[in-house]
Amino acid sequence: MNRLSADPDGARAGTAATEGAVFGLLGLLIAFTFSGAAQRFDARRTLIVAEANAIGTAWLRLDVLPAAECSALQQGFRAYLDERLATYRALPDMATALASWERAKGLQGELWSRAVAACGGEGQPPTMLVLPALNEMFDLAAERTAAAELHPPEIVFGLLIVLALGCALLAGFAMAASNTRNWTHRIAFAAVVSLTAYTIFDLEYPRRGLVRVDAYDHVLIELRASMK
Repeated sequence: MNRLSADPDGARAGTAATEGAVFGLLGLLIAFTFSGAAQRFDARRTLIVAEANAIGTAWLRLDVLPAAECSALQQGFRAYLDERLATYRALPDMATALASWERAKGLQGELWSRAVAACGGEGQPPTMLVLPALNEMFDLAAERTAAAELHPPEIVFGLLIVLALGCALLAGFAMAASNTRNWTHRIAFAAVVSLTAYTIFDLEYPRRGLVRVDAYDHVLIELRASMK
């Protein structure tokens, strides 16, 4: 008689310890990835509002420039904001979004050159008002782009999927060993883990699924409508 047959209770205790460790690891991984995804989602929403405020501030400060230069810069601002909106409306079409972002960066250079020429030189009041506002506006655009690309390494998502499948396998073996056929428990386990994983992916890519940040673009849309 082998050792497992002689001590089935001990073998079961060892199996239970392994199952507990694997399920505990899955729980920790879900907690950390969910928390991180939620924080990045909130950060992206905050950056939308921050960029809208920066563009609005820079727009208002154009009034300190001479009328001719102000009019030209205002036209450039409208085109720039249109491209910023187009960049995120194009997602998840990355090719179109990147092309729009490149056009927006080109407009940044044009706006900066025109603003420098219109400000009248270092130390002048327009220089101290307009150029810092433009710089902040461009910085926030770059921060939003970086935030949109900020995700955990793919191996973390791969580990999450593998652990979820492994836990499902262990749970299935445990139910089979106990000779139970409770389909409610099986379906509940699969549904809860799948729904949680889907929510994590949805928060990480908030312009592709059901959880979206598109609604917060209204602050930029309203700002564009006010640029008359």
